[in-house]
Amino acid sequence: MAKVTLSDRFIASEKRVPNIGRKDYTDALVPGLALRVTAAGHKSFVLITRYPSRPAHPTRRALGDYGELTLDEAREKARGWIALIRKGIDPRIEEARSKAATQRRQVNTFGAVAAAFLDRHAAGLAKVEEAKRIINAEFAKPWGARPITDILPEECAAAIRAIVKRGARYQAHNAFGYLRRLFNWAIGTNEFGITVSPVAALRPSDLIGKREARERTLTDDELRAVWGACDKLGYPYGPLFRLLMLTGQREREIADMSWSEIDLGKSLLTIPADRMKGGRSHAVPLAPDALALVQALPRFDGGEFVFTTTVGQKAVNGFSKAKVRIDKLSGVAGWKIHDLRRTMRTHLSALPVQDMVRELVIAHAKPGLHKVYDLHSYETEKRECFVLWEMRLLAILTPSVPAGVADLGEARSRRRGGATRDPIAAPVEAVS
Repeated sequence: MAKVTLSDRFIASEKRVPNIGRKDYTDALVPGLALRVTAAGHKSFVLITRYPSRPAHPTRRALGDYGELTLDEAREKARGWIALIRKGIDPRIEEARSKAATQRRQVNTFGAVAAAFLDRHAAGLAKVEEAKRIINAEFAKPWGARPITDILPEECAAAIRAIVKRGARYQAHNAFGYLRRLFNWAIGTNEFGITVSPVAALRPSDLIGKREARERTLTDDELRAVWGACDKLGYPYGPLFRLLMLTGQREREIADMSWSEIDLGKSLLTIPADRMKGGRSHAVPLAPDALALVQALPRFDGGEFVFTTTVGQKAVNGFSKAKVRIDKLSGVAGWKIHDLRRTMRTHLSALPVQDMVRELVIAHAKPGLHKVYDLHSYETEKRECFVLWEMRLLAILTPSVPAGVADLGEARSRRRGGATRDPIAAPVEAVS
């Protein structure tokens, strides 16, 4: 077969198109490289040589169509194939391996693994929104395009120290916990090629220091200010914040509430096990003011979620923006949403309630053998506790009512007879 020095002009010439069948023009510069032209005018590059899988006879394999490959690219690819063949490697198998490796790198990037972790495992986290914000901002942003197996322990340590350096020591502990759970989850799935966690040998006490328990509780004046700001905040976040104050439950336990979980006739919210941090369902008796708040909320035909901006299809999100607004409206700063829960629990200690019941109303595990053997619901005891807490909160929100009021009937009658607007149970304006 005569050889020619292929050029773009030669390839473009109509003279190269055969009348019937197809014709090969062998390149004089790269052994085995040929231009194949069909009677229909289709032009492609092929490499004719002995391949490791069929060494006995020369075989023709396509390199690519002219137009998709330039002549220079075809020559470079042919030379690469010839170099592999000389090493006993079949180019077709090597290309398949390379393609698979590329696909693995795309799936195994830290960003892709982090997204899978948040999508499939976020429900197991107590603070879903915080986890997403921290993982995306602190880790996925700088490491997103890199294979998760390439993340080094020193990089993890540096990322945590950077959070500490800007004064967010408490957040640094949370960030370390989320990062450790992400790597352990990725290893446990056996999907992403990672077998060793880069944070396994890191100790948060060395990187960050001892974790100090948060002790922030809202003062009576701050409670009044935040409660009042909820009116201006409006649905859904205004009544949501108020219900957090009334019940002391965790942020997402209330935010993700659906109407099917509420029995208005029994004044009872039952949070299913899959939404609870401890993995056990939790009954929350709704005292009169909490019940009145829930009854005043709008309901939508589009979905079941109680607090929503998508007509019930999805539960609310974006707490950080709502928190900024309520801080501005109330003038109260330096607190977190979880501090409402701590504030409520602190006040419960001053009420004539068993300590175990105080813990049960906020879904803390029963200590000792109670957790395993005592399956009594304590619904009556919890309801009494919530009623007493509402009375105490009323005394804070309306200081004219004595803080030591213990008679529920007297407190209710004072509100009906002397106040034009009940600061707790006033209906929340519905927003459709």
